[in-house]
Amino acid sequence: MLSSRLISLSTLSNFIYVFLVLVTIVAAGLSCSALLSQAVRTSPTESWKDNINALVIGASYAVVLVASLFYCVKRRVAMQLRIQRISKSNKSFVRSDMPNVVQKYVAQEYIRACLVSYESLPRDAFHEGWGRPGTRYSDVCFRRKLLDTIPNIDELAHIVIPTHPAARPHARMLHHFRFILPLLPVDEDGLTPLHYYDSAVQLARNGGTGALGEQEFEIGMRAADGILNCLNECRLEMIEGSSSSTRLSLASSSSLNLK
Repeated sequence: MLSSRLISLSTLSNFIYVFLVLVTIVAAGLSCSALLSQAVRTSPTESWKDNINALVIGASYAVVLVASLFYCVKRRVAMQLRIQRISKSNKSFVRSDMPNVVQKYVAQEYIRACLVSYESLPRDAFHEGWGRPGTRYSDVCFRRKLLDTIPNIDELAHIVIPTHPAARPHARMLHHFRFILPLLPVDEDGLTPLHYYDSAVQLARNGGTGALGEQEFEIGMRAADGILNCLNECRLEMIEGSSSSTRLSLASSSSLNLK
């Protein structure tokens, strides 16, 4: 669409240029003929012979024609030379490559564009399921952020409990992580972080766009952090226990060797 429009504009421009050149040539030819005929009529002999006026008129038009052709050729050659001097490779401009006026204009336009972009930023805009601008949850998608914690918890659960079942896409968290439920602390309501985490994940999966708000997201992330911390503590205890058992076995074997 754009290329066809550019081709049409180029064709129209060339047509107008040729038309103006033809009009100029015809007008110059008619004026030259009129002046020459007038010079012949006003001469004493009414002929071309010894007619100084006709000679001056013809020479003047010849000089104008030569000067016009020379000017056109000169402009054409100059444009071609300028085009050839344009670098075909990518080049970064520095301050010395442009006049001070151009530098100032470019700087002003850049500052203006930055100001327009800054003023165009939303101030109080709020999208459901996303963090509000200007807060610590700015540009955070609550649903995606919360669901991304499932693989981390699942990986750590497999380290603590190697026989932990594999994750299923739509399984509830209470059912999937049921084997780590005894490891989690219980609050005064008799609920573990897994219960709160399961509720938040259910909202993120099955709720609408704005079902998981900032408060629900914070509860879910707090529960996820609690689960991860508890599993990390269990993992560290397992590492310490294995190290202790290894040291005991080494001590026992060394004592037996001494006997």
